[in-house]
Formats: sequence, structure tokens, C-alpha cells
Amino acid sequence: MTIPKSHPRYESLVTREKLVHAWREGIVAPEGLIAHGRGEAWDYLLGEETSAPALVAEKAAAAHLLRARRPVISVNGNVAALAAEDAARLAEAVGAPIEVNLFHRTEARVLLIARRLRDSGATNVLGSRPNARIPGLASDRARSHRAGAYGADVVLVPLEDGDRTEALVRMGKVVISIDLNPLSRTSRTATVPVVDELTRALRNIEKFVRDLRGDPREAARTLRSYRKAGNLAASYSYLQWRLDQVKSQTERKGRPRKGRDRRSSSARGLR
Repeated sequence: MTIPKSHPRYESLVTREKLVHAWREGIVAPEGLIAHGRGEAWDYLLGEETSAPALVAEKAAAAHLLRARRPVISVNGNVAALAAEDAARLAEAVGAPIEVNLFHRTEARVLLIARRLRDSGATNVLGSRPNARIPGLASDRARSHRAGAYGADVVLVPLEDGDRTEALVRMGKVVISIDLNPLSRTSRTATVPVVDELTRALRNIEKFVRDLRGDPREAARTLRSYRKAGNLAASYSYLQWRLDQVKSQTERKGRPRKGRDRRSSSARGLR
């Protein structure tokens, strides 16, 4: 399908087309299409831009990844479809392997996603033949590699399920989530919840990684100053501000002009 660039929802429609194409290839599960729609609704509320609280969290995420001894980036089908190159660049920047982890898991999907990541520049991709299990999980998301999330000290989990986030935190890991819903179990459980759209978040984190690598004092200050509760509260306040803005704009547009009121009154008198 050819989408005209003049369309007001051009980027959103392109993203949907990417997901549908990836579903046809077998990379994205049908359930992933539903999950994307839910996240996109939250992005509408955020104004489809990165908020100040999200930038603070993204900088903290970068500082954690730089300090990590064994960082790992976890990827599912939607992430591979929409941000394979972004994930590969961030993995290269922090020296992290990428681990394919799926709820609706088949070996064929794992291999397809791993190939997409390698074609996008990733050099260290795990996922096939896992040799460990995340304790406390009954689903296939428990399957992991000892060199992957199981053995990591810092795990970046974009578009993650809440139950695996909880399980990784219980293991004592620093868990960085990327989730547009600040009310989700994932956001409330992660060590550093990033409330932002996937591609914006990965690119911002990579930028902060490159900035902080040359400034260890700023990286240390970032880790000391970050407070999850305060950052999430700021995200809630930002959403409230956005809703107030939309409400005010709607009320202004719906308010009749004074001149129009007079004309309407005169017309009613003539009737």
C-alpha cells in the first residue's frame, strides 16, 4: 500500500503497515497487532512526543547500561518489526547481546526474528536453544540463556509483559522497561520505567549512552539523582497537563463568537 506523505497520520499508518507486513512474514504474532493499538492510544495522550519525565528516565537508563557488567537487550516480535536497527545500534553502543524472548513462541519465529536482527546490524543474537529458565514463570517467556537475561545484571525490556518484569526484578536485576502505559504492571514494577514510544526511546537512550560515556561524573550524578516514584509521578502530571490542554482547546473551539450570538438572537426574533 502506498501512503501519501501528506496524510496527517502518515507515520502512524507506516508503522501499522510495517507490523502487518511483519505479521505476514511470521515475525509478529496476531496478538502483537492488538498490543500495538493499545500502546498507540497512550501515545495520543502524550502528544506523540517525548515528555520531559521520559527524557530523565532515558538518561538514567543509559547510565545503568553503561555501568552494567553484563547488559542484555530483550526483543520480541513487535520490537524486531519496528526497531531492529535501533536495537542493534544500542546493543553495539553498550556491548550487549540481544536475546529473542517470546510469549507466543515457536522456533520458527525465533529464527525469523534473529535473522531480522542480524540483517539490521546485530552481531550477538541469542534466543534459539535456551539453556536456562527465569524462576517464577510458567510461560515460554521463562526460557532464557545464561549469557542472556538470565545471567544479566541490567536488562532492557522494550514492550515487556509485566509478569516477566516482576520475575527479573525478583532476581535482583536492574530492569529498564519501555512502555507507553505508565499505569501498567511493567511500568510500576521496572527499576527504570521509560514512558515513551519504542523508537523514540531507543534512539534517546543511545544518544545519552554516547554523551555519558565521555562524562563519568555526570553518569554517576544521573544514577544518584534518579527517583522512580518521582519520575512516574511526573509522568502522571504530564498526562494530566496534556488532557487539560486538549480540554481547553476543545472548549475554545466550541465557544460561540459574540457576533454570531447577536445574529442568532436577531434571527430568532424575526421568526
